[in-house]
Amino acid sequence: MYEERASRLSGAVVWVNRPDGGGAGRVLPDGCMDLLWHEGRLLVAGPDTRAYVTDGAQGVWVGLRFYPGTAPAVLGVPAYELLDRRVELSDLWPAAVVRRLRARVGAADDPVAALEQIALERAVPPDRSLRRLVEALDAGHPVAATADELGLGARQLHRRSRAAFGYGPKTLARVLRMQRALSLARGGVPLAETAVRAGYADQPHLSREVRELAGLPVTGLLG
Repeated sequence: MYEERASRLSGAVVWVNRPDGGGAGRVLPDGCMDLLWHEGRLLVAGPDTRAYVTDGAQGVWVGLRFYPGTAPAVLGVPAYELLDRRVELSDLWPAAVVRRLRARVGAADDPVAALEQIALERAVPPDRSLRRLVEALDAGHPVAATADELGLGARQLHRRSRAAFGYGPKTLARVLRMQRALSLARGGVPLAETAVRAGYADQPHLSREVRELAGLPVTGLLG
């Protein structure tokens, strides 16, 4: 069973997942990074360019999903170093610090709140230009027009995007567009209409993009 709620950290979400023993799962690209707690371990899920297939590990998973582009400032690592990876937090922070944090979360009555507090203590003011970039691309604005609106050249935008999201703005736009489409389709919007409203050329274009990013056809994800 999966549950989530808005975090006290701006734009973030905290969640708990209690696998039902149904085997491997599938985590879709969403432009985000997560701080994870599982069986006494603290881990970081980097940004994905394709679906991440979990190994079906049992036990409770607790996570904090950062707003796109905000995790690197908290973790102290550019996002591209964690692209398509899951790593121990001790690979990024001093081992002694992580040991204390593991003990702190493990002893907490509410591991969700404890994990959230770790991120809050290291949070920095959000970069408004990155937030504007995400909002513009999520609304379907073209990358070039968005760069002009932000006063950034193509190379500068790509460099900043790689550091914040792990990949360039065009990949981020594709990921956000897929998430828009899935949200519409899960809400009952027919696929042909979903394709148009999400910004695809047509339904076959939607199908190709989803299969490439998610590893399954749209109908398979909805089912």
